[in-house]
Amino acid sequence: MAKKKPVEADVSTEEKIKEAARKVFTQKGFAATRTRDIAEEAGLNLALLNYYFRSKQALFEIVMMEKLQQLFGNLYPILDEEITTLERKVEMVVHAYIELLSANPDLPLFVLSEIRADPERFGQRIQAGKILRDSYFIKQLRERRPDMHPIQFVMSIMGMTLFPFIGRPVLQAIGSLSAKEYQALMEERKTLIPKWIGAILKVK
Repeated sequence: MAKKKPVEADVSTEEKIKEAARKVFTQKGFAATRTRDIAEEAGLNLALLNYYFRSKQALFEIVMMEKLQQLFGNLYPILDEEITTLERKVEMVVHAYIELLSANPDLPLFVLSEIRADPERFGQRIQAGKILRDSYFIKQLRERRPDMHPIQFVMSIMGMTLFPFIGRPVLQAIGSLSAKEYQALMEERKTLIPKWIGAILKVK
């Protein structure tokens, strides 16, 4: 009878593979990454990687979903903080999103594909609805602009933040921008988007 591997070894190997996958996916993107690249980065043979994760797609989904769950987990305490102003919360959310998307350029397309495939399941996995509905952030929005549904602000923040990453190839070509120049524009949006949202909050 074959000996069972210690749980600690399983966890350690899985984490090593996921850490390698995060690094390679970030460097090369999903399309250009081979499972062999991840195995080499992790210092493991390909057969062992396939034993833990059945495919590159499965590993990509796990890594990306963990990043999203981590982001929302980090944002909830910010959104639910009563002493933090609405304007400051918008700044922190925008900054966190742009940082995450800059480091993980494949993430927006992953999110879109997951939403198209099964929006209900995706929502349950990241618990975004619960985080927003139960947060003090929504209460602040309702108090500031009772004439406007809070989701309008959420859509504006998401649209201003996400679309430049989704449409990056086209926008970069239209503007004849290098990768460095485009990233500089995204850094600038960390300041611009909160100002634009702030203007919406003031207009009645």
